[in-house]
Amino acid sequence: MGYFIFRRTVGFILTLLAVSVVVFAVMNVLPGDPALTILGMDATEDALAALREQLGLNEPLLTRYVNWVWNALQGDFGISHSFRVPVADLIVERLLMTVSLAVAGMVVTLILALGLGIGAAAQHRKFGDWGVMFLSQLGIAVPAFWLSMLLVLLFAVNLRWLPPGGFAGWSDPMAAIRSLILPTIALAVVQSAVLARVTRSAALEVMRQDFVRTARASGLSRRRVLWRHVLPNAMVPIVTIVGMQFASLVTGTIVIENVFYLPGLGRLIFQSISNRDLPTVQALVMLFAAIVVTANFVVDLLYVVIDPRLKARA
Repeated sequence: MGYFIFRRTVGFILTLLAVSVVVFAVMNVLPGDPALTILGMDATEDALAALREQLGLNEPLLTRYVNWVWNALQGDFGISHSFRVPVADLIVERLLMTVSLAVAGMVVTLILALGLGIGAAAQHRKFGDWGVMFLSQLGIAVPAFWLSMLLVLLFAVNLRWLPPGGFAGWSDPMAAIRSLILPTIALAVVQSAVLARVTRSAALEVMRQDFVRTARASGLSRRRVLWRHVLPNAMVPIVTIVGMQFASLVTGTIVIENVFYLPGLGRLIFQSISNRDLPTVQALVMLFAAIVVTANFVVDLLYVVIDPRLKARA
């Protein structure tokens, strides 16, 4: 068990290190001069040279990478060229919005997908199963940004039940929740469709096992068998997809936040790319990549918790 966790932790650290190298290399080989972007086309050569020196752009690439990693480990991602404030402050200011949206989307995804997936497995080759499969295929085929616009047209423009975009602020909790309802639905629908199909397939595989037939023969109700015996034993593939989906939800906020004009990390990275704000883009790309790697690491650890056979081998 301890050796398993040690191996996974070492792999996690090495993966993060490799990701940081790729992110830094890609960000620093892009065409363009950050100093010229900041000062404008009318800047003199002396001013450009002084700013390059101030930003450390004249230092060797390896030195700049080591300094960036060391500073990042201390929470210092540099100064934003666009906002003229520390990048860390921008991230902290907007992180709550993105995390709230991703967590809400994950909760809705789990509620919809587990219910529909288990229900479809229980109604295998019946109308309920076909209906879930059709709806899930439709959900996978619909792009999130297009679904977002349809939701705005229906619930904001026509019915006027919910705001079309913007964020009222956390000072008014009810207004904040209303602002997040449509973005949460837009995020959750596609992920629910994928997870429902995986849940159905995993549940059907478990339902063919002898212990399920024994549980039914002993007099347990169908619902009890499904939720107490089938679902726990089908959790390995489900947890795998859930971990990947949470990472996808966080990164998917880049599109959703721009559609609904929400002040989160997704909108921040879009603005930073438009302004060629290299320190902010670099920090945000690394943050999103770290979230994906961390999600996979957590899933690896959960395998041992939910599957005793893996725990014995670990």
